Amino acid sequence: MLVRVQNPAGTQAERVLIDWLRTWKGPGDPHGVTTVNTSLFFEDRLHRFDAVVWTPTGCVIIDAVTLTEAVDGEIEVPYDGPWRVGNRLVTLEGGSSRGPLEASRDHTYALQSWLAAHGLGQRVVQGVVLVVPQPGTSVRLRPLWSDPGFEVIVGNDPYALHQYLQAVASQGRAQWTINDVALAFRGLSILPLLPGPQDLVDEGFGGSIDATLWYGGPQQAQAEAYLEQLAYLEAERPRRPFEVASPWYAPWELYPRRAGEIQLGSGIMRVLLSAGMLVAAAWVLWFVISILMASSH
Repeated sequence: MLVRVQNPAGTQAERVLIDWLRTWKGPGDPHGVTTVNTSLFFEDRLHRFDAVVWTPTGCVIIDAVTLTEAVDGEIEVPYDGPWRVGNRLVTLEGGSSRGPLEASRDHTYALQSWLAAHGLGQRVVQGVVLVVPQPGTSVRLRPLWSDPGFEVIVGNDPYALHQYLQAVASQGRAQWTINDVALAFRGLSILPLLPGPQDLVDEGFGGSIDATLWYGGPQQAQAEAYLEQLAYLEAERPRRPFEVASPWYAPWELYPRRAGEIQLGSGIMRVLLSAGMLVAAAWVLWFVISILMASSH
């Protein structure tokens, strides 16, 4: 996981979150790039994001909050309004009048609408509230709402967030390409935080690369050098007779294999998509033959 911090000053929960994300370097850890303490001005309102995680399969906004008091037991979490343990109100760091879920909903709507306005409307944005309790306490959460687009998890350790991001990554197909990430970073005015194309490829992002999206940023030279390297390797690669390049919608392009990893979900999706394409091709062929036969009589 790549971590890009725009503003190092943050809450205790944000510092904990950064420490966790920076340790995820193994093949079994979540892949992607995270921007910390970024913001978006949308519809005459400034939205501050504790963290935005961009993965090949989705985009997750994380709102990190800390329990200011030592609380034990089950916390009732409503969609709106204060949190409680029994009859006791739970105090969250920052003292905002809005609940974390209300803020998460506003942030998710703003980023989703902004992406749609910039031609990336098919990318799903999800929201998660990470609750960091005081050390030595035992906390459980009881959500009083049901919404698949939002989640609230306890951050006693990195495990819950790790599992959540892995579950998000295993759902659906790859939506975010390298160019999509670059477009989002440019549009959000965080071009200096944009990783180079090679780094994004290493995190599982695919698709073609437009080096002009890096122009003006610190990774411009790296993007140009990477494209030159790809062009050289392509020119030097031995060609087989009648070889045809794979289109972007090929199953192995949409769900690429990652070296050293066994991804059962991606393998199943490759098989299902291949089978669906074969069925569709057979249906089209049958339809054409039927028309030809009907016109011959």
